[in-house]
Amino acid sequence: MIETIHPAEGAPTETLLARIGIPPQLAWGYLGLFLFMVGDGVESGYLAPYLISRGHAANNVAWVFAAYGLMAGLAGWLSGSLSDAWGPRRVITVGFGTWVIFQLCFLTLGITHGLPAIMLTYGLRGLGYPLFSFGFLVWITVVAPPNRLASAMGWFWFAFTGGLPTLGSVVAGWCVPRVGQVGTLWVGTGFVVAGGLTLLIGVREPRGAKRLVSTEEEALTALWHSISLLWRKPKTAIACLTRIINTAPEFGFLVILPTFFMHTIGFSLVGWLHLLSAIFLSNIIWNLLFGLIADRIGWIRTISVFGGVGCALSTLAIYYVPIWHHSYIASIIAGACYGATLAAYVPLSALMTSLSPEEKGASLSLLNLGAGASVSVGPALVALFLRPFGVRGVIWIFAALYLLSALLALQLRFDPMPQEDAG
Repeated sequence: MIETIHPAEGAPTETLLARIGIPPQLAWGYLGLFLFMVGDGVESGYLAPYLISRGHAANNVAWVFAAYGLMAGLAGWLSGSLSDAWGPRRVITVGFGTWVIFQLCFLTLGITHGLPAIMLTYGLRGLGYPLFSFGFLVWITVVAPPNRLASAMGWFWFAFTGGLPTLGSVVAGWCVPRVGQVGTLWVGTGFVVAGGLTLLIGVREPRGAKRLVSTEEEALTALWHSISLLWRKPKTAIACLTRIINTAPEFGFLVILPTFFMHTIGFSLVGWLHLLSAIFLSNIIWNLLFGLIADRIGWIRTISVFGGVGCALSTLAIYYVPIWHHSYIASIIAGACYGATLAAYVPLSALMTSLSPEEKGASLSLLNLGAGASVSVGPALVALFLRPFGVRGVIWIFAALYLLSALLALQLRFDPMPQEDAG
């Protein structure tokens, strides 16, 4: 006879999803996030050159993306604290609605008018994806067991970057020659709607529908807690700055690399989109691997060595390898190395919540502020330094920032350190 173990009497048997680090209650959420980010990422590889082709200067286009990133940074900051005050499900719902409304405004009004209309509609759309995705990130921190938190975060970033820009670029590469660049944006909208409905209908985990703080805590107080963490627990400020550096170059690349690879190196638009997909296919694979590796060798070591130093070297490789070899395969290998090292920052989410475990929402608000701000900082650096220093100068600035992040990560040790090697 097979012995039955009742959950009330002993430890429940783990499902396959639980064993690989996905909280089973949130499984549909991971799928919904993936579909949402596919739709959000469709334009990532071609929107900048498309706007340039419509007569807008490259510097002005960079400022459009900087405005988008400014809104994303604001929403990233709001996401954790609002999840504390409202519950993650409500924040996700607001993000979903915001994205769809302003995407429709961008497609019907923004791109048919001048740069101010583009900046307004596209910029306000930037509020949507951080509320949606980072609201779900807070939900994960509430549900995932502590010993699987980094792995659960790895799956989050697997779904996130699997869509933006990995599969999003694949979809764009297939759709642009068939339905055009604007038509492809409509296809992306369909993916976002499918993803949002999948998450909101498929996930019924009850804690996500409740506020994560006491009933007396209001949204403004929760937001204040996230800001006051900067001086109450200064290491959270260091983690926020490290998070900004993590993906600022990535979003700067989306402005300068399409033109670099198409005009300087000579790749086609579809060739560039496939290269971008290869970069982030590597990234999503290594998001999972570094989530598992970091739980074993230490979060800080992973971020500093493989993330900071690794990204500095691979950033230089993305520029110099195509110039030296003019080889598509060599360019893909260099890009894949960047995607892999970028993934080594995955443990930063788990590390941030460990720096302030009693205020997970507030601490993640700071981290999400960094993630959203990076969307603005990267294009802003391009806008400021592209004209005086060229693409090569911007690449060296990005590499130097990654080395700075390696040093910053070493300052994030905390006591007690249940997940981190002391050596």
